[in-house]
Amino acid sequence: MPAHASQDRQSLSYIARSGFAGGVAGCVAKTVVAPLDRVKILFQASNPDFRKYAGTWSGTFRAISQIYGENGFRGLLQGHSATLLRIFPYAAIKFMAYDQIEGLLMPTRESQTNTRRFAAGALSGMTSVLFTYPLELIRVRMAFSTRNAARPSEPYHRPSFLSSMRQIYREGAPLANASPSASSSSPAPHPSIFTRFPILKFYRGFTVTIAGIIPYAGTSFLAWGFLRARLLPYPKSKGASTPIADLSIGAVSGALAQTVSYPFEVVRRRMQVGGVTRPDRWLRWGETVRGIWGVSGWRGFYVGLTIGYLKVVPMTAVSYAVWQWQRRILGL
Repeated sequence: MPAHASQDRQSLSYIARSGFAGGVAGCVAKTVVAPLDRVKILFQASNPDFRKYAGTWSGTFRAISQIYGENGFRGLLQGHSATLLRIFPYAAIKFMAYDQIEGLLMPTRESQTNTRRFAAGALSGMTSVLFTYPLELIRVRMAFSTRNAARPSEPYHRPSFLSSMRQIYREGAPLANASPSASSSSPAPHPSIFTRFPILKFYRGFTVTIAGIIPYAGTSFLAWGFLRARLLPYPKSKGASTPIADLSIGAVSGALAQTVSYPFEVVRRRMQVGGVTRPDRWLRWGETVRGIWGVSGWRGFYVGLTIGYLKVVPMTAVSYAVWQWQRRILGL
């Protein structure tokens, strides 16, 4: 890569345009699959009102029908406001970081290897998760709430972003002042950890998320780079490909990434909604994994995978296609 090209990639203008292109791509892609995203969260987190639908394609559409019947179209988009607040910075940071890391690890076409593609994708995914995870947790809580989950004697109120954030912040407070005899006998950190570090309430499931984003983002960008290099003649693979090609390669990348990382995603969802069932303490990896295995065996780690494909494949395809389209428009 010429020296002036490397300098341009690291300029503030390039970084800003790169981040904007990624943010727009993420928002468009998430909006396309928002109803499926909510149903998948309900399945993964084993919401009692929708557990009966999990595991089949028909169950997915029956769940969508029930949500629509109870709450209208707005019910299908419940939690989407938090999604957009999260996805713009998440996608912006992810694609912007990938642009920069790609320039460092693979400055020339000859230096592009599958190992470096995977590393660039994994590092960009980890960077974006680190900065945006609290917004993801709030979104999941908003999507997890259903009418029947509320107290029967009280009317159902659709949770707002601020009310969900306040609920998460208040979790764990009662146990901080409880006597030792009232604490859970299960292994757990000191009860006052949420009092001493309130920010940790917004990072439930963070460790499993980091572990899951490595194979997900790494595989996604690896497949994206590998397929473009093999299927698109140079210099098309550097940014002049057609939208159809971008959509197709993005779809395959999304399917592979989803397959590799899905068990991590199920564990993460259970840990994220753990504050609803166990607000007093931090649910650990082993405890969550044992709970899933004890109820459903190995199949429990793939509950909702069909809807995962139905959501992730078009989402990833649209995300990559819009990202490339924005890059062309912005002169990247």
